[in-house]
Amino acid sequence: MSYTTSGLHHMTAITSDPQRNVDFYTGTLGLRLVKLTVNFDDPSSYHFYYGDTSGTPGTILTFFSWPGASRARAGRGVVETTHLRVPVGSLSWWDARLRDAGVETTADNGALQFADFDGLRFELVEEEAPAHVSPWDASVPSEYAIAGMKGVTLRVGAVEPTAAVLESELGFEKQDSGLYTARNSGDFVRLLSDPTSRHATTGSGGVHHIAFRSQSESEQNEWRQDLAAAGYRVSPVMDRDYFRSIYFREPNGVLFEIATDEPGFTVDEPLESLGQSLKLPSQFEAHRAQVEARLVPVRLPEVTR
Repeated sequence: MSYTTSGLHHMTAITSDPQRNVDFYTGTLGLRLVKLTVNFDDPSSYHFYYGDTSGTPGTILTFFSWPGASRARAGRGVVETTHLRVPVGSLSWWDARLRDAGVETTADNGALQFADFDGLRFELVEEEAPAHVSPWDASVPSEYAIAGMKGVTLRVGAVEPTAAVLESELGFEKQDSGLYTARNSGDFVRLLSDPTSRHATTGSGGVHHIAFRSQSESEQNEWRQDLAAAGYRVSPVMDRDYFRSIYFREPNGVLFEIATDEPGFTVDEPLESLGQSLKLPSQFEAHRAQVEARLVPVRLPEVTR
């Protein structure tokens, strides 16, 4: 493999309640809604993108809304926990904020664990924001604001096959105890071996896929060729408007995506008004009235800074 990923690009999960999702991630967690659109494969479902001020790769949490969806079943072959960066010294503030919002928290080894209303699991870890990240401070003060993803934990049946993908295909470096880090960013993937549990199932509170960064489309094309040559079933390049994507399943069944950094979220609306209106993929724009009629109305956060 001639390329190495610079780290995590985004995480995509499933929510059962679009309004509660918007309220929790923009209100309680204080992230910016950087894009309001629909699932490119299912325009009856919203696709929410949250992140820092501009939706910098590595800060993005995205959600497909499946109203009333049943809970995902825990097990192996899944992203179990997403780890988020918060400023050094801010965990006690976050503990109080989450508890005030009715969210149960657990302190563990210098980190703070919690789950959203769908059961999606997170951990806050103290680490200063990378220089290229600009945390959103409209509802959470900048001295406490979330600064994107630090890593993910995968629960797998066997560590070795997934580790081989991380090292040989994505360029991660092995540390210890199932920990692998991206060379340029320090973003990590932790692997937990669990050969006896049943496979996880898709549903609300479950992660649909995890995406890794590619700096360019040409780099992504090289990745696609190398992965196919290594025997992986890789999707064609898919235009997601804000980035280009390829997808494949690693041997334990976790869906991996490689997404380009460009063109970014300002390609169809200015920075100052990101996420304030519904943006549709070009193939659905002629049917906007029908698409909007099928979506559950949501109240968007008021942006005051």
